[in-house]
Amino acid sequence: MATLGIPQNTIAVLQKYQFHFQKKYGQNFLIDPKVLERIVRAAQISKEDCVLEIGPGIGTMTQYLAESAREVVAVEIDRTLIPILEDTLSDYENVTIVNEDILKFDVERLVQVRNAGHPVKVVANLPYYITTPIVMGLLEKHAPISDITIMVQKEVARRMQAGPGTKDYGALSLAVGFYAKAEIVANVPPNCFLPRPNVGSAVIRLVRYQTPPVEVADEEYMFALIRASFNQRRKTLVNGLGNAAGLGLSKARIAQVIGEMGLAPTVRGESFTLEQFARLANRLKP
Repeated sequence: MATLGIPQNTIAVLQKYQFHFQKKYGQNFLIDPKVLERIVRAAQISKEDCVLEIGPGIGTMTQYLAESAREVVAVEIDRTLIPILEDTLSDYENVTIVNEDILKFDVERLVQVRNAGHPVKVVANLPYYITTPIVMGLLEKHAPISDITIMVQKEVARRMQAGPGTKDYGALSLAVGFYAKAEIVANVPPNCFLPRPNVGSAVIRLVRYQTPPVEVADEEYMFALIRASFNQRRKTLVNGLGNAAGLGLSKARIAQVIGEMGLAPTVRGESFTLEQFARLANRLKP
């Protein structure tokens, strides 16, 4: 089968199957071999690795992954793409195609059945509308994965990697930073895709921490504080957390704990580090 990274080969496959892009799945296929090679290189894939690919589309990146990995399990939600994948990947005996929603996919079982209990690598060109639920689903559920190398909207990649005090810093930055070390490895312009998206993209690699970089007694409680503080990011932490329904915290108690941490009562969540949020959660938790 011809390499799909080359635009004319991709177009030929789409015409052969009279494939129509579905907006609901946010489909944008990569048509730049250099970018595809860069992703595989960034993911540091070897012949020992079992790779979970999310949203293989017509199999463009799957072909590159199959050349480098021991095995690739490609999970595709759009059933109209399954016969195309069976065709474009027919030369690769180390690829398994699964027609399923990744949000319902059992990564634990994949690891046991396909990888002798060892964590798998995740590689994906993710639809923009569902990037955060997929990434956070994998991280929060403590799915057995070693790292995630993904193509996302450039703005989302910046938010994942942002630090305190920057405009991109928020709940997503802190959530990703708790579970993984994030590094943007490439910026990808719109002309590398078919159809061409309206925004730029970036490849970001998230390497899972064995243990989180901060100690917190109740992970869920800390993230509830983080979400509340960024829901009203222009407000002080005292007001943002004090106004948050469900936390049941008095402003006096919040101010007291912030004072005990040696900080001014006017401090905002956007300047708080992950370590400070962990300390705050450990002190405020009833």
